[in-house]
Amino acid sequence: MNWQEFTALLVLATAMSFSPGPNTTLSTALAANGGLPRAMRFVIAVPVGWTLLLMLCAAGIGALVVAVPSLRWAIKAFGIVYLLWLAWKLSRSASLGQADGARLSVGFTQGVLLQFLNIKAWLLALTLVAGWIAGQPDAMSRLAIVAPVMLVYAFVSNLTYAVAGALLREWLAQGRRLVWFNRFMGAVLVLTAWWMLGV
Repeated sequence: MNWQEFTALLVLATAMSFSPGPNTTLSTALAANGGLPRAMRFVIAVPVGWTLLLMLCAAGIGALVVAVPSLRWAIKAFGIVYLLWLAWKLSRSASLGQADGARLSVGFTQGVLLQFLNIKAWLLALTLVAGWIAGQPDAMSRLAIVAPVMLVYAFVSNLTYAVAGALLREWLAQGRRLVWFNRFMGAVLVLTAWWMLGV
């Protein structure tokens, strides 16, 4: 991989990883409601799940998803339903005490599995495989570069959003700010689900 390809990879990774989506929204909301330590399970799960998704796409599963429209629609449908369910749970959390309970709990396993329902994650993985890995004579060495780069970006972006959420925690504890914050975050998830319908 030459430096131009690597630079393009970093630009794409920055744009896709740091733009708002299901992962960054949940990282922010989990840290704002439950604190940074509680959100870290999800923050760590995102790069783990995303790397597994990238590996599967590089192994050919991505081509199957593209070739079978009903499979792509099933992934999209499950993803949309899951995001709407998370938005509903989030919008019902009215205090930090409630949010710390089972009402808003997205752990490591759910974080890993969410990547397989996240159409944004699929699009990025398929783009990376098509643009940087598939059909290249050095495909395995390219995958060995792309996977760690994307793993780091997935971790850093979600950690950044989680830290922002944690910094808002004390401010949100006053009055009804948390209620409106959670409703806003829920609305972002609903908008993400709406966006997923069109891709």
